Amino acid sequence: MNNSRFFKALALCLLIAGTLDIADALIFYGLRGVPPAGLLRFIAGCLVGVSALHGGWAMAALGLAIHYTITLFWSALFLLAASRLPFLTRHAIASGLLYGALIYVLMNFVVLPLTRLPPRSHHLAPAVLINGVLALLLFMGLPIALIAQRFTRE
Repeated sequence: MNNSRFFKALALCLLIAGTLDIADALIFYGLRGVPPAGLLRFIAGCLVGVSALHGGWAMAALGLAIHYTITLFWSALFLLAASRLPFLTRHAIASGLLYGALIYVLMNFVVLPLTRLPPRSHHLAPAVLINGVLALLLFMGLPIALIAQRFTRE
């Protein structure tokens, strides 16, 4: 995949996977009474700390920027791997779902514990766990792999 195709694929991953994933979170938590700005400030809190939870729209914007930056990272990583490992795009559905599972595990058991927010003191409710896993499988891993497949075939 040449540079032009890589950046087109990356932009499409960012737009589709990033937007699907944040839309899922906004809807899921919105139905549970969490306002959109509150969810985005929580994301910012991972970098800034607890003070972000009480911030304004600037903190919400930072949270959205962080979300898309994380999506950019995971997308670029898969696109680079797919350009060197053709089986990832030959089996795009399976590799995308597995990649979404890998993202879930790494984000929840490696990245989040390293953030500036206090560790969770309780287990996740089943609905939160199921939504979190499915969102990363279906809205992050799968679209990234399908986009990689499209851009490596042309």
